[in-house]
Amino acid sequence: MPFIPHSDADVRAMLAAIGVEQIEDLFDEIPEALKIGELSKVPEAMNEMALSRLMRERARLDEVDLNFAGAGAYEHHIPAAIWQIVTRGEFYSAYTPYQAEASQGTLQLIYEYQTMMARLTGMAVSNASMYDGASALAEAVLMAERGTRKGPKRVLIPESVHPAYRKTVKTIVAAQGIEVVELPCPDGFLDPNGSGPDSLGEFADTPFTALVIPQPNFFGQLEEVDALTAWAHARGALVIGVVNPTSLALLKPPGEWGEGAGEARGADIVCGDGQPLGVPLSSGGPYFGFLCCTEALVRQMPGRIVGRTLDLDGKEGFALTLQAREQHIRRAKATSNICTNQGLLVTAATIYMALLGPEGLRRVATASASGQRALAKRLLAIPGVERLFPERAGFHELAVRLPKPAGEVIERLASQRIVAGVDLADEYPDLGNALLVCVTETKTDADLDRFADALAAALA
Repeated sequence: MPFIPHSDADVRAMLAAIGVEQIEDLFDEIPEALKIGELSKVPEAMNEMALSRLMRERARLDEVDLNFAGAGAYEHHIPAAIWQIVTRGEFYSAYTPYQAEASQGTLQLIYEYQTMMARLTGMAVSNASMYDGASALAEAVLMAERGTRKGPKRVLIPESVHPAYRKTVKTIVAAQGIEVVELPCPDGFLDPNGSGPDSLGEFADTPFTALVIPQPNFFGQLEEVDALTAWAHARGALVIGVVNPTSLALLKPPGEWGEGAGEARGADIVCGDGQPLGVPLSSGGPYFGFLCCTEALVRQMPGRIVGRTLDLDGKEGFALTLQAREQHIRRAKATSNICTNQGLLVTAATIYMALLGPEGLRRVATASASGQRALAKRLLAIPGVERLFPERAGFHELAVRLPKPAGEVIERLASQRIVAGVDLADEYPDLGNALLVCVTETKTDADLDRFADALAAALA
């Protein structure tokens, strides 16, 4: 990116053209009480050589040999061709089209992305992406409320949903007067047959708008989606699925949830984070969220939808067919003021899915699932390491209990250039010395052995 400096004369000329004396006058509407004054913690300016050295040192801090942390951000192999294409000027400089003048190429790419996501989730329609998976879930909750408009504003979210997702939902929907009820998952998943306090049994006769079902959940456990979907639909509520897109290459798509357990209607809304689809970890984000729904709820969906049509000459063309943002319609009728088109990352995801195809996605998911089982076998053979929850089918993540605080173990392995996983103590203090580890297709048997040996040595 070029550096374009402005001289003092340039600044004075621009201020004179605007009609103000100094730059601060442009911000005079901000109350003085909100201004922080000087930036006391910002270091002194550095020359180019010193700055380059500093950035190289900081970059080395991010270098790791082995990464076994997941928890919503997954290290997958990204073929080199993907970002070589994404960073071409045609995509790189025109990735966030808001108005009708978006190019046909950009519109076609969004259309292809929406088609792929709809097929992957088994849903009728997909929008053109959200900020991230957490805000996509919050938008799904708002969609559900708009789509029903009856009874108390209440949504049920199990504790097996990502903690950051639950916090984001509470923050965004609180102003709408929506009650967020968190359901305990003592065994690591939501039991559809539970009858204890604060379980599903408590809400058998209590009205609620929607039930959120993660698949797989934050702990890597597979939820009983068919039974949960049928349970919610039998009570007139909607079902919101939060899914990992990679797992859908192996698991039943949300659009088919409920089969064999009552009304085979499927989930009503599906969301999640698209980071596993060709997006690098990037120090934690930002990524992009996806949002899909049934045709009955399409007009409650935020964002925009691109459609395919024919012009008067019979030539194929693409157009924005549904635009529910406040930029396009009256604010009072807008479905969202925060959704965006994370178009650059959507471009990467579209190319990733097209390049791998169904078989490639299935291989990635299969390798990840088998790797998780292989790592579990190695770790559980270490004295003092045991499963945190009863054994059941899972994907990516594995939660284990350690004989030492997980934070200490993570720090010890970090000195060996191994990211050991995520300490669950901050978000789930009742779980004790709990560590959440993750495996993707990037890990070899030798990697698993190295991690197991290092963990055993750290615990010895």
